[in-house]
Amino acid sequence: MKYLIVVPDGAADRPGGPFGEETPLERADMPCANDLARRGQVGQVQTIPFGIKPGSDAANLAVMGYDPAKDLTGRSPLEAVSMGIDMADTDISFRANLVTLSSPEGGPPLPDMAFEDLVIIDHAAGDIPTDEGRALIEEIDTAIGSGDPLNGDRARFYPGFSYRHAFIVKDGASTSSGIGDVYCEAPGYELIPPHDVLDRPIGPNLPSGEGSGFILALMKKSVALLAGHPINEARRAAGLHTADAVWIWGQGRRPFLPTITEKYGIRGAVIAAVDLIKGIGLCAGLRAPKISGATGTLDTDFGAKARAAVDSYESGEDFVFIHVEAPDECSHQGDADGKVRSLGLIDAEVIRPVTSWLESNRKSTGEEYRVLIVPDHRTPLAIRTHSSEPVPFVYYCSCDSGVNAGHAFTEISGKSGIKFDSGAELADRFFGGGI
Repeated sequence: MKYLIVVPDGAADRPGGPFGEETPLERADMPCANDLARRGQVGQVQTIPFGIKPGSDAANLAVMGYDPAKDLTGRSPLEAVSMGIDMADTDISFRANLVTLSSPEGGPPLPDMAFEDLVIIDHAAGDIPTDEGRALIEEIDTAIGSGDPLNGDRARFYPGFSYRHAFIVKDGASTSSGIGDVYCEAPGYELIPPHDVLDRPIGPNLPSGEGSGFILALMKKSVALLAGHPINEARRAAGLHTADAVWIWGQGRRPFLPTITEKYGIRGAVIAAVDLIKGIGLCAGLRAPKISGATGTLDTDFGAKARAAVDSYESGEDFVFIHVEAPDECSHQGDADGKVRSLGLIDAEVIRPVTSWLESNRKSTGEEYRVLIVPDHRTPLAIRTHSSEPVPFVYYCSCDSGVNAGHAFTEISGKSGIKFDSGAELADRFFGGGI
């Protein structure tokens, strides 16, 4: 048996957005996914457990069969695994975003403006190219990270991909004072994701709780460092969003997960552009091949992901997990047409070629296959961030037969089908006896 899970990140939405009562899934041209729905099953699944903030870390863990309430130690530690950062049990990893700021009136930040009065207008600094993001983070690390004698080489920024970077504090979980006082597991310690505060003053959303002052100080210092940087000057002259600050969030300890082989007796690969998803896959014991041209945005090479999936099957893998970030990024940017376009490209350039290979392989070898198409969470265009409602899914098994004319890969169709209370429950059925 071959297994395929396709995750169009943030694809699920709400009626009442830019397209009126029609959602992007209803508007998108997705004939392959809808054909699988008609020949298979539809339903909805609660990927975000009650009490857990909606995010791709929790949601993708759930889709892969884990319990976020137990297995999620933080977003950034999963990314650190993918980046090859060696973490001790007492180290704390943070996500460090490069973000674009503005004044409340919409102009660029002024030198005398208080940090608390500024507004995040782009959590991704215009999807800054990786080489530019790396250069900026390396300068930040030299000035206020590992290069700052006050930190004693215990705090380091690591360059990642585009706007996504990491910040590691050694022994940050075990030291109660000084630089180690950056992470507190007591109630009240909170670092808010930048995409949750778009177009709002950041003052009420700054780090809070005991031990958060060190993180806030770093964020403030980064503004002065980046203000006149040549990279930002060039981006500004080109009419592009600038990287005006580093925003720190997503903290946690190194994760420990049972592998997919231990859970389900299969081996596989994760096909993704972003470190978070690759990190989850690596922790789950999956291979994470490098995908040339995969960017995590609408300009990603969708076909390269399909080719990597087929290569994985031909190399003997039982299971492939394909994650596509583009719908989520379009939602965060408020790009409704881009979100619809991304869904059509996922259908045409990812789902169709991979399922065609699976069907051809079945005809030649007799090996059956199962397909699950499921967003990790909703990212409604109306709010430009994640939400916790159940998401629709499509399930198809080549060994089943039947036609359900009313089925489609949409929120309303999923609501009429089979319901699962958790992603782990859905995964157990998918890898077990089927749905």
